[in-house]
Amino acid sequence: MLYAITDIETTGGYASANGITEIAVYIFDGKEIIEKFETLVNPHQPIPHFIEVLTGITNEMVENAPSFAQIAPHLADLLSDKVFVAHNVNFDYSFINHQLLEAGFQLNTKKLCTVRYSRKIFPKLASYSLGNLCRHFEIPIQNRHRAAGDARATVELFKLLKEKDINNHLYTMVGKQSKEQFLPPFLNKEDIEQLPLTPGVYYFHDAKDKIVYVGKAIQLKKRVLSHFSNNKPTRQKQEFLRNIQRISFQQCGTELMASVLETIEIKRLWPKYNRAIKGFEASYGLYVFEDGNGYIRIAVDRKHKHLKAVQSFYNRYEAVNELKRLANEFSLCYKLCFIDRSADVDCSSETCKGACSKKEKATTYNKRVLKAVEQLRKELPSFAIKEPSYFNKQDSCILMEDGKFYGMGYLPTDFDFTQKDDLRNQLQSYPEYDFVRNMIHKYAVEQPDKVVWL
Repeated sequence: MLYAITDIETTGGYASANGITEIAVYIFDGKEIIEKFETLVNPHQPIPHFIEVLTGITNEMVENAPSFAQIAPHLADLLSDKVFVAHNVNFDYSFINHQLLEAGFQLNTKKLCTVRYSRKIFPKLASYSLGNLCRHFEIPIQNRHRAAGDARATVELFKLLKEKDINNHLYTMVGKQSKEQFLPPFLNKEDIEQLPLTPGVYYFHDAKDKIVYVGKAIQLKKRVLSHFSNNKPTRQKQEFLRNIQRISFQQCGTELMASVLETIEIKRLWPKYNRAIKGFEASYGLYVFEDGNGYIRIAVDRKHKHLKAVQSFYNRYEAVNELKRLANEFSLCYKLCFIDRSADVDCSSETCKGACSKKEKATTYNKRVLKAVEQLRKELPSFAIKEPSYFNKQDSCILMEDGKFYGMGYLPTDFDFTQKDDLRNQLQSYPEYDFVRNMIHKYAVEQPDKVVWL
């Protein structure tokens, strides 16, 4: 087996918007270097000053160097049928693969990360950076942060790892069925192996054990692996892969429960790499309050974080139409409901009994307002969604109470789901969000056989 031990220097941290300034490839047969390729590369874009300081490679040095397109044919042939080896292999591979694709070549090789390999052979070291590993094992590095110097040091590190590999981890890591070559450098393979093939929510943690991403899955293991099945050259993807160091998870009885829990956890944690769930949140609500003259009023307003709306809507049009319906049905005043905002003293409602001009007493008018609010609340449904759980021998339950999400959990298969008070006592309550409510209502419409009306 031949190994193409590779290092590159670049103009930035991700391939889709940056270029390669230097590349070194050492072909290693397991004992010695049998071929090498080293060259500066003209990236056809300015090298940032801090990278010039770090690497010593300047714009003047690469001005007359070959472009990547010029070296691409030789590089593609050199890497073909070898194991692509690098320290944090996904970074180097993403750049070279991206540039080769742009030049019309396809890179399709096995990968081996010497960070992951080092962690298997020497599991308790304080750091696995190339510099710290070389200092720890007294491996000399000449021209640090230059492609040839770092690649040559990686060859010596790889030799040491092979010598100490008494359990033949190398064979496992580059085997056909191995997922090792796709995993982030600091993520334990055991984190993947513990994942079940059931619905649930998974959490990606960074080096400080902070949750940076939350996702949901029908099959946890399969979904988590899909995050690592490609090596996109975008900034977000490369940063994402570098930062993931641990995975935790919660099993859920159904896909719907996983979707609900994912939304709640994203709202609770606001992880760095999750896009905020917006757009599906209700923006308007019906609010009830008493004015200075003692009249109870119903008004449409934008959702308030600390005020509870009687009912929520996704746009103002829906909210106003519902308020008009209530006003007409219960003879409420358009003026007091802010439906009629004209300068006229009397409102435009044909059913108004004069509350706007104080011809109708507040006590009489307020009785109809309270009846309207009560009617609105009665129209909001209470129901449970009952389904067999995937991972235990119980039934999963999601409870909607008066049109709002109450909570969810697991109950014995012989439990009487029609008793709402008993259900509440057995379930875990969760925060109520418009997005979750909408999701559950939609599911209830699509799956009526799973709904128990209360």
